[in-house]
Amino acid sequence: MKPTFSASLMCMDFLHVKNELEVLNNFVDYYHIDIIDGHYSKNLSLSPDLMKAFRKVVNKPMDVHLATTNPEDWIEVCANAGATYISPQAETINHHAFRVLNMIKSVGCKIGIVLNPATPLSYIESYLGRVELLTIMTVDPGFPGQPFIDEMIEKIKEAAKLREENGFSFKIQVDGAVNKKTFKKLKDAGADVYVLGSSGLFNLNEDINLACNKAYENFAEVMKV
Repeated sequence: MKPTFSASLMCMDFLHVKNELEVLNNFVDYYHIDIIDGHYSKNLSLSPDLMKAFRKVVNKPMDVHLATTNPEDWIEVCANAGATYISPQAETINHHAFRVLNMIKSVGCKIGIVLNPATPLSYIESYLGRVELLTIMTVDPGFPGQPFIDEMIEKIKEAAKLREENGFSFKIQVDGAVNKKTFKKLKDAGADVYVLGSSGLFNLNEDINLACNKAYENFAEVMKV
């Protein structure tokens, strides 16, 4: 059983970007791009300009996570930089959600949405049928290296149940402390796509090729249990 992995590029080695991307192309299914504005989350991360540079090398879809206070300001520029999915935080679009979802479609991208750990699925029930990629945060957004929030397992199960009951087609993506310790319970709960950051990929070995192989080995090992 081959897992669907998305590499969180905010965790990569920026001294060796081109080499790491060329290796990752052979291993991962998606690239996860965190755009953090320093306001919604007290951090700064990747940018559309970096996405343009990445696009010269990467050959897999880019999923852009907009951890920004005003996601509508970033949609067109991220689409122009090569985004496949654009995934705003649900909490930032509630007062104009359908306009934002329509904006994402109008620039030729697929609709994603991101739920913080403390945000229930009911928050997005009115437009869940339009969503193509549902990202459930399993840590609070903004910073890598945080501990996994176990309460999110029930939310993943609930999302999978809603999808089945309503005939929805969105993928369930999980982001935050996704690694050997959490793979099996995430898979059992209904996760489809695993965002790998520091603990799940980049810290496994300084050699990115060996790190990628180790990530797959870790997944295979725990799935045999």
